[in-house]
Amino acid sequence: MSVNTFHVAMYPWFALGHLTSYLHISNKLAERGHMISFLMPRNTIPKLEHFNLHPGLISFIPISVPRIEGLPPNSETTADLPFSLHSLLMTAMDLTEPVIEVSLRELKPHMVFYDFTHWLPALACRLGIKALHYCTISPATVGYLISPERKLHEKPLTEADLINPPPSFPPSAIRLQPHEARGLTTITTNDYGKGISFMERQLISLASSDAVIFKTCREMEGPYCDYLENQMRKQVLLAGPVLPDPPTSTLEEKWVTWLGSFQPKTVIFCAFGSECILKSNQFQELLSGFELTGMPFLAALKPPIGAETVESALPEGFNDTTKGRGVVHGDWVQQQLILSHPSVGCFVTHCGSGSLTEAMVNECQLVLLPHAGDQFINARIMSGDLKVGVEVKKSEEDGVFTKEAVCKAVKAVMDNDSEVGHVVRENHVKWREFLLSKRLENSYVDDLVQKLHSMLKS
Repeated sequence: MSVNTFHVAMYPWFALGHLTSYLHISNKLAERGHMISFLMPRNTIPKLEHFNLHPGLISFIPISVPRIEGLPPNSETTADLPFSLHSLLMTAMDLTEPVIEVSLRELKPHMVFYDFTHWLPALACRLGIKALHYCTISPATVGYLISPERKLHEKPLTEADLINPPPSFPPSAIRLQPHEARGLTTITTNDYGKGISFMERQLISLASSDAVIFKTCREMEGPYCDYLENQMRKQVLLAGPVLPDPPTSTLEEKWVTWLGSFQPKTVIFCAFGSECILKSNQFQELLSGFELTGMPFLAALKPPIGAETVESALPEGFNDTTKGRGVVHGDWVQQQLILSHPSVGCFVTHCGSGSLTEAMVNECQLVLLPHAGDQFINARIMSGDLKVGVEVKKSEEDGVFTKEAVCKAVKAVMDNDSEVGHVVRENHVKWREFLLSKRLENSYVDDLVQKLHSMLKS
């Protein structure tokens, strides 16, 4: 290995969104000659190795997920489990510490990128390895929820606390509705792993790191980055947008044929990721909202709570009323390729950070329907700060949405004579051109590499 290159170990949380995000930054670093050792659950490697564009420099190190009581056999990522069992998977990941120590001693990387494993910085320090918290959550979300200004070591987080941002949080459109604040309070204060809450885990992970790296750029989230650097008194580094590389595969023929039967920019595409599972009534309202638009649609959704298949959960008579123009698909689809298809004009998204990145570099308009966690704040950034999408209106108290609200949001971004649609389309074009500038991404990644080199010398 050259004196101008370094060796990074990657150990992200066992969620597909985190794993793929770490693979994207791995590709950017490997493109510049740096060596990557990616520690990943053994049976998940074959599912994600197609993302590895530099197999000569990126090596997958298989990790066996420890078996613990209550965790179903062969479960390796959050996609294999209901949300209620994610804490058990975190417990299992924590139990890999001895194996990770052996691996790091053998690999001898210069640094390790991690996120949820709060014990990794102390381990890395003992081994003389720099520990970088590569955060897949936006700086706005971290700053809003767990800024040191909230004094979370002194008092528990409450629903009332989260309705509004911390006192010196940058001016923005970010506020939480009561149902969102209630859900986030519960999630952050409940155990996530054995004997430690999600919030405590994040506070330790951030505070113990040698620096925090965010997958964003100053032009989009600069004030939030400055706020966090000031609050945490820690170096905040930016990797830039870290756009996914173009897919090497081609779109399945059945989708090529189906999408190709419609006019350009007329199809609604809806996908809610590998973990979002709706309640049955909300699943039906969503689909009825698409039906109400009169537009063709493709919805890739998991079966709702209590249903075995998407077909069994469809509204009564739905197949007859949407025949020829509506498809509800209960399995994985090639999201990146579908988003770039000329027939797709609207993307209804749960606002996961990976999905938003893919959408921002395509031409389809954004309808935002956040479901949990950081997705609420992502939605406010997109609809309020950047004004590139329209959020589906929900009841503030319980978060319930109607088919009429879904239809209204879709029409707002799709209708040519919509004033709101004109604004979001104009802004989307501006940010899309900005993000696709090759000089932008290169400058951020090159700057990150330079700062990492400087850290290794200090």
